[in-house]
Amino acid sequence: MGLEQQVENDGFFTTKIDALVNWARKNAVWPMPLGISCCAIEMMAFAGPRYDVSRFGSEVFRFSPRQSDLLIVAGTVTYKMAKVVKKIYDQMPEPKYVMAMGACTSSGGIYRTYAVVQGINQFLPVDVYVAGCPPRPDSVLKGLMEIQSMIGGDKPFVRGTVIGSESKLYDINIPEHGELV
Repeated sequence: MGLEQQVENDGFFTTKIDALVNWARKNAVWPMPLGISCCAIEMMAFAGPRYDVSRFGSEVFRFSPRQSDLLIVAGTVTYKMAKVVKKIYDQMPEPKYVMAMGACTSSGGIYRTYAVVQGINQFLPVDVYVAGCPPRPDSVLKGLMEIQSMIGGDKPFVRGTVIGSESKLYDINIPEHGELV
């Protein structure tokens, strides 16, 4: 049986490497939950069986920032706690994403005091804001779907976040005159 006959019988599959990597990454988002106050209860409901976050590939909550790629900040962030949140964010590997869950995380909420950060975007780059006080679990699912669509449109080889891509895959090394090849 020739190659053409085998392809005709078995079929074949083509894709771009970027699309394959993004498909794997967006269907395996591992969140790092940072439940600081009342929004954490809704985040727990989001992870529970009623809303079934496992169909999105995110049921594996990691409590180590070194194993997470999505930081969900849920609750009121004080200036004292902001240093801890920033430290956790810095320990996450690239690429990493941040979801600000709730009014207090996004804007300080009802707490207009000297101790409360008026939005975590003052010290972290936020990718998705989930509105509400507290937001419903289905809103958090919508936020996760937004993160997944961001991941789906990423260019990991261009950005250099795929192992081996940092070695300039697209450059051709031409030897100098007299240099051994």
